[in-house]
Amino acid sequence: MDATLTPASATTTTPPPVSTPAILAAMLQVSPNVSDLIFSPGKPSQVELSGKLMGIKVGPLGVLTTADTQRIAMDLIGDNQKAQNLLKSQGDCDLSYSLAGKSRFRVNIFRQRGTYAIVMRVIPAETPTFGRLKLPEQIKEIIDLKNGIVLVTGPSGSGKSSTLAAIIDLINETHSYHIVTLEDPIEFLHKHKKATVHQRELHSDTPTFSTALRSALRQAPKVILVGEMRDRETIEIAMEAAETGHLVLSTLHTIDASKTVERIVGGFPMAEQPLVRARLANTFRWVISQRLVPRADGTGRTAVIEILRNNQRTRDYVEKGERDGRSLLDAIRDGGNDGMQCFDGELERLAREGVISPDTAIAYSTNAGNLRLSMTDLFNEAAAAAAASEAAAPDPTVAAAVTPVSQQLEGLTRFQ
Repeated sequence: MDATLTPASATTTTPPPVSTPAILAAMLQVSPNVSDLIFSPGKPSQVELSGKLMGIKVGPLGVLTTADTQRIAMDLIGDNQKAQNLLKSQGDCDLSYSLAGKSRFRVNIFRQRGTYAIVMRVIPAETPTFGRLKLPEQIKEIIDLKNGIVLVTGPSGSGKSSTLAAIIDLINETHSYHIVTLEDPIEFLHKHKKATVHQRELHSDTPTFSTALRSALRQAPKVILVGEMRDRETIEIAMEAAETGHLVLSTLHTIDASKTVERIVGGFPMAEQPLVRARLANTFRWVISQRLVPRADGTGRTAVIEILRNNQRTRDYVEKGERDGRSLLDAIRDGGNDGMQCFDGELERLAREGVISPDTAIAYSTNAGNLRLSMTDLFNEAAAAAAASEAAAPDPTVAAAVTPVSQQLEGLTRFQ
C-alpha cells in the first residue's frame, strides 16, 4: 500500500532530532564538490562526489527510516500545494529549494516501494561562466546568433544546465535583449544586466513547456530557453519559434549528435518525418553533447564535449538521413575548421595531456576499437613503465632470505 504524505506532527509527538536545513548544511560541508544529496529509507543520508555515493551520519541521524524521508520530503515541499498534489497523484514531483546563505537545489521527490525517496541536485550559488566551466572558445559564437535552435545534450548530471546558464549569462552581459527562460524548476537565478531576463517555472508559473513556449512567442523575446524538449508539441513550437526569428536554447537526454537527430525526428509519425528533417536541417545551429569523465588525479571529473555545427554537409545529412559514408560523426571529424570536434578526438587529447587515463578514454569512447588503435603508443608506454617498475622492485623472496642474516650480523656487532 502506498505511503501517504502527512505532516510530521501526525507521525511523531517529539520534535525531529535534526532539522532538515541542518541536515542539508552538514551534508554540504563534506566537500565543495558535492553534486547531489540523496535520501533513501534503509540507507544513511548520502552525497555524490565525482560520480560516487558516500554515506553521511548527521548527528544522531544514522540509517534513515521511512518516517525520516517522509518528514524531510514534507519540509522540502512546504506549502507548495501543486507539488504535494503531483506527488500523491503521479508518484513524483519536481521543485526548487533554497537553503538560506548556503545553496539552492533542484529537488525530485518520488515514491518507491510504498515509501518516499529524495534526490537533490546542488545548484552553485554563482552563475557558471565560460572560464569556470572551461568550455571550448568557439561556443561563444552562439551569443551572436539571431535565430535558430541550439541544443545541449547528454545524460542526467552531465552539466547541460550549467552550459546553458553560461551561454545565457554571456548574452545577458553583451546584448540588450529580452530573454525568457522556461524551466522545471528554475535553477540558476539570472539578474538583469544588459539584457532583461524573465524566468518562468513549470507548474508554479505555467502548466507545461509547450503552453509557456507558445505564450513566449507573444512576449517579444529575442532568446528563449526551454529547459527540456520533452514532447512532440514542444519540439514543433521550438522549430516554429526558430523559423520566426527567435534563438531557442534547449536540452535533450541524448548521448551524441546522431542520437539527438534520431530522437527529434522519431517523435513524429513516419509520414511527417521528411518535413521534420527539412525543418530541423534549416533551423539547428549547434548541437553540443557532453560527458563527464573521471580525472586521472582523482580530483573530480572533467567535461568532454562533442560539437556539431550547421554547415552545408551537416544540413544535408540531417535532411536526407545518415547512411553508409554519410554519417554526422564523419562530418564532425572533418569539421575542425568549422569548430567541430568529436568525443573520441577529445578523449584522446585529454589522455595525451594526462588529464584522464587511457583506460578511462576507452571506457567513455564512442568507438573503443578505433580509439585504442589511435592510442597504441600510450598503452605501449604504460606497459613499458609498468614492466620497468616491476623489474626495479626488490624480489620479496630474496628480501625475506637476506633480512635474517643482516639482523644476525647486527646482533653480533653489538655483542662484540
